[in-house]
Amino acid sequence: MAGFRRTSTPRLLYSFYSSTLSHSNLSSSPSPATALLLGNFHLRHSSSAARVKEDKEPWWKESMEKLRNIGISAHIDSGKTTLTERVLYYTGRIHEIHEVRGKDGVGAKMDSMDLEREKGITIQSAATYCTWNGYQINIIDTPGHVDFTIEVERALRVLDGAILVLCSVGGVQSQSITVDRQMRRYEVPRLAFINKLDRMGADPWKVLNQARSKLRHHSAAVQVPIGLEEEFKGLIDLVQLKAYYFHGSNGEKVTTEEVPADMEALVTEKRRELIEMVSEVDDKLAEAFLSDEPISPADLEAAVRRATVARKFIPVFMGSAFKNKGVQPLLNGVLSYLPCPIEVSNYALDQTKNEEKITLSGTPDGRLVALAFKLEEGRFGQLTYLRIYEGVIKKGEFIFNVNTGKKIKVPRLVRMHSDEMEDIQEAHAGQIVAVFGVDCASGDTFTDGSIKYTMTSMNVPEPVMSLALQPVSKDSGGQFSKALNRFQKEDPTFRVGLDPESGQTIISGMGELHLDIYVERIRREYKVDATVGKPRVNFRETVTQRAEFDYLHKKQTGGQGQYGRVCGYIEPLPQGSSTKFEFENIIVGQAIPSNFIPAIEKGFREAANSGSLIGHPVENLRVTLTDGASHAVDSSELAFKLAAIYAFRQCYAAARPVILEPVMLVEVKVPTEFQGTVGGDINKRKGVIVGNDQDGDDSIITAHVPLNNMFGYSTSLRSMTQGKGEFTMEYKEHLPVSNDVQMQLVSNYKGSKPAE
Repeated sequence: MAGFRRTSTPRLLYSFYSSTLSHSNLSSSPSPATALLLGNFHLRHSSSAARVKEDKEPWWKESMEKLRNIGISAHIDSGKTTLTERVLYYTGRIHEIHEVRGKDGVGAKMDSMDLEREKGITIQSAATYCTWNGYQINIIDTPGHVDFTIEVERALRVLDGAILVLCSVGGVQSQSITVDRQMRRYEVPRLAFINKLDRMGADPWKVLNQARSKLRHHSAAVQVPIGLEEEFKGLIDLVQLKAYYFHGSNGEKVTTEEVPADMEALVTEKRRELIEMVSEVDDKLAEAFLSDEPISPADLEAAVRRATVARKFIPVFMGSAFKNKGVQPLLNGVLSYLPCPIEVSNYALDQTKNEEKITLSGTPDGRLVALAFKLEEGRFGQLTYLRIYEGVIKKGEFIFNVNTGKKIKVPRLVRMHSDEMEDIQEAHAGQIVAVFGVDCASGDTFTDGSIKYTMTSMNVPEPVMSLALQPVSKDSGGQFSKALNRFQKEDPTFRVGLDPESGQTIISGMGELHLDIYVERIRREYKVDATVGKPRVNFRETVTQRAEFDYLHKKQTGGQGQYGRVCGYIEPLPQGSSTKFEFENIIVGQAIPSNFIPAIEKGFREAANSGSLIGHPVENLRVTLTDGASHAVDSSELAFKLAAIYAFRQCYAAARPVILEPVMLVEVKVPTEFQGTVGGDINKRKGVIVGNDQDGDDSIITAHVPLNNMFGYSTSLRSMTQGKGEFTMEYKEHLPVSNDVQMQLVSNYKGSKPAE
């Protein structure tokens, strides 16, 4: 998916604002939202026109500039948990640091949900609000797992910037690569933080070079550590040329000193490297650098900010969260180098114009557009987190849910602050708030009703895999269904259904891992043990040629009988058509009364729900009705519906049906020495290799592989590559299976039917 385009010119906003002003003066009646905002503006600015001309800055500009929405993401075990903990402590969000268990490596493995249980602080809450030096920072929880494409997409839509945490010993690991790839796709500006400089074998310069080679980062250090491992004492800021030391029981006292004399040569060299790297992407700094002018800290800081916001450069910070060193300068870096909401340009999709992209102004002057990006079961019912992209939301006002078409009143608006909620009356663009009592699903977009924009596409990919799931004990049924309901609301790609034949609960999703993680979450969060059936692939059926039908359904019993005759043909839809089922009525005259036509269509749709080959839905099908007959007394809707069902079954075999299976786009990244083995294995799984690229020492193999042959692939890939390989898999399309597979599937299906 293409990401957002980001611009860094507040001028756009001024022109937008002044045009709003002039528009409201010229037109006889400004829109209510504009009038309200202009009213606010005049109230705050004593309504003097001269004053408006003088400062040209809307009332919201300062509060927007002092706002940061950031995410912290990292490879498992590089200290994301510890870092988040320290950030919350220094910003006054929690009042004591509970030491993460174990000397090293144990704590960082605790995921935020366990952490939350231990401490009772809501890191897992979608947005943790804290203040630092008069700026508001919302730390947004970014999902660590990459399988939930939709969830990751939503979290990254909400961020304006991010911190990528790297371990100074482990360096750039596989998950760091995936997280970074995701951020690049959604065009999120980021800082890097090299953590754990107190560990044995810490080498930040090695990690920096790895980030340049493996992640292709255009980056340079903005800090130099004073000593490493046991000797790690503090940091030198290359921009301001100051040394920072951290004192106090929890490193809360930061003292600033001059650069130690023995490190001046290294500092000069590293500062020159920083200036060189930034001037490659920033013309203003390049001019000063080439003309050998001395570069002041303020000029360098401004250049680093410009390059970071434009995503051309990544500043690298250092420290050790565990030893409480380097966290405060990192927070200062977030304020100095990451963008505020008005420097980021977001787009929405206009539902009235076939999802055309519309760039949002991102200011409170626009019409309301907000995205519900996370749901939480609170004590008072469902808590919905909203990120407001444009406009103002007020308590007691009505908002409109674009996805469901419902109009809802905002009963209570809160901002998550420390561990209590702070009630607020209104919130404007750029902010993250939570509302109570609004029934919606995750990913829904809210507007003021005048526009139909959605922030994410409403086209949810179809699930490709199903599992049968059953709670072990009968008593836990309530918790089990509660869990499934919540997950369905949170993740639109996760579906729950019932198997009519066996009566089992069937969960469907985007892949093996996707479903495994949900089974695990049911066990951990809801304490329900469930038995999992064998995974099933969602096959489809389709027809390959035209077949005629002419069926008469006649049943004479006492009283009114049943009579209905339908004639016509079924045929495959042309490739690339947007619908999966089409019904066309081309009867001339009144051979069948028009009030029975919907019943005939319903009958065909019902029949197409299970094809006769293996009982899976039939797709890409057009049914055309050409003729028929009815009886004045005996014809009824039921008679025609049954006639349609039997007519479909009668002609289905003549249309040469085939089975379609989901084919996945698989991207495997393995060290080059294993390339042959992995390629051979993909061929064995009936995959088609479509691309093979080199990336440093790694080979990236792209292939189309049937999902049915991909079960257990992660285990076999690990064993083939000594644990060094990783793969991502996403649904591509449904394609016909080969003849031998089709015969096998059909015989399996026929064999299993009598048994049931």
